Amino acid sequence: MTTDQDLKMDGQPATSVFATKGTDVTPKKDKGVIKVVKRQGLDGERPMIGDRVTVHYTGKLLSGKKFDCSRERKEPFSFNVGKGQVLKAWDIGVMSMQRGEVCKLLCKPEYAYGSAGNPDKIPPSSSVVFEMELLKFEGEALTGDSGIIRRIKVKGDGYMNPNDGASVEVHLEGKCDGRRFDCRDVSFIVGEAEDKGVPLGVDRAMDKMQKGECCLLYLKPKYGFGSEGKPEFKIGPYKDIVYEVTLRSFQRAKESWEMDLPEKLELAAVVKQKGNQYFKAGLHHQAVAQYQRIVLWLEMECGTGMEQQKRIQSYMLTAHLNLALCFLRTKEYTQVVENCNKVVELDEHNEKALYRRGEARLLRNEFSLAMEDFQHVLQVNPSNRAARAQISICQSKIKEHHEQDKKTYANMFQKFAERDAKVRKTKRRRDECLRNGMNGEVGIKRRRRSQDGPSA
Repeated sequence: MTTDQDLKMDGQPATSVFATKGTDVTPKKDKGVIKVVKRQGLDGERPMIGDRVTVHYTGKLLSGKKFDCSRERKEPFSFNVGKGQVLKAWDIGVMSMQRGEVCKLLCKPEYAYGSAGNPDKIPPSSSVVFEMELLKFEGEALTGDSGIIRRIKVKGDGYMNPNDGASVEVHLEGKCDGRRFDCRDVSFIVGEAEDKGVPLGVDRAMDKMQKGECCLLYLKPKYGFGSEGKPEFKIGPYKDIVYEVTLRSFQRAKESWEMDLPEKLELAAVVKQKGNQYFKAGLHHQAVAQYQRIVLWLEMECGTGMEQQKRIQSYMLTAHLNLALCFLRTKEYTQVVENCNKVVELDEHNEKALYRRGEARLLRNEFSLAMEDFQHVLQVNPSNRAARAQISICQSKIKEHHEQDKKTYANMFQKFAERDAKVRKTKRRRDECLRNGMNGEVGIKRRRRSQDGPSA
């Protein structure tokens, strides 16, 4: 029979140590998670909601029986803290820790495995003890290139987020190299934050936030003030910046399915004009957001008459062509090809789409495909001198590529020949050594026989 006193800590019953040295880390202060620090952390910073944390842990019952251990698997465990991905006790306990800290957590059933327990491992309604080591943590990446990193200081309410085109009211505080350069309340339309001097990264983060949320956004230059910087804020080019953003309220825009076709067509005209303004100002990422709205609204629409069908096709062609041009500027050549393909599906002889796709393919070193596109352009418009010049470039590149291949293969074959010659030479030497060795042995044997044989 076991008791709650079987598990020892520093030679004393674990429950006694938690009672005398432990700290209640639960928000409700109901003693559901009691913490004892075994080793202090390296600095004062702690994980925030949504951070990706990596831990080592060992779980034991109060009887002292171990039921889980990451160290025995020789693999630490990672999760997004505060998101309900793990036991409630882990979310609470880990958010109280510092990097490098080791602690023990006494967890009541309602913060661990509940009244059901875990079959074959955790009896029903069991308190458990976890030893946790916080190895590292980092913010949540909101973009594939990790250009926007979010760390949530205060969790928002509900499950709704601002959508594209929503009206939002936020409080902003911007810092660069520790210096605060921006502090204000501002309202803007999601997708059009640039109109209010709000950087792209803040705009992009809106659809991930909830009302009342306060978060830190770590922005790389691409999502901040880019190569130009922000002279009015005394921020130079290519600077990382940090914004603390509080979403105070928002009004969602109508979703595509909530609008009828005439409304979409009316809005498409406004959005196209906004996208063109951004493009002319060199704000290509902001322009992309506008043109993509048109595609989202109209890509599944057919129209009820010839007039509507023509308007839909006109907007779709323009949106995809403009997206291709934006992606050429941002050097996202795969996106250029994809958008040009969409145009060619609607209009196989579209000169601009063929030319831009050729440009993207040329920049991707797909010389033959690029030349086919430029040749197609000349079939559509024989007077297009730019396409003719690009064909010459493609021909030169193809020739250069073939010459390079010939050199590469020549070197390769030369290396193969040298290696084969070396192998043959080594084999000859080995064979000669073997023959010489055999001849030597034969001579020795003959001499021995002549010495050991009868004298005449």
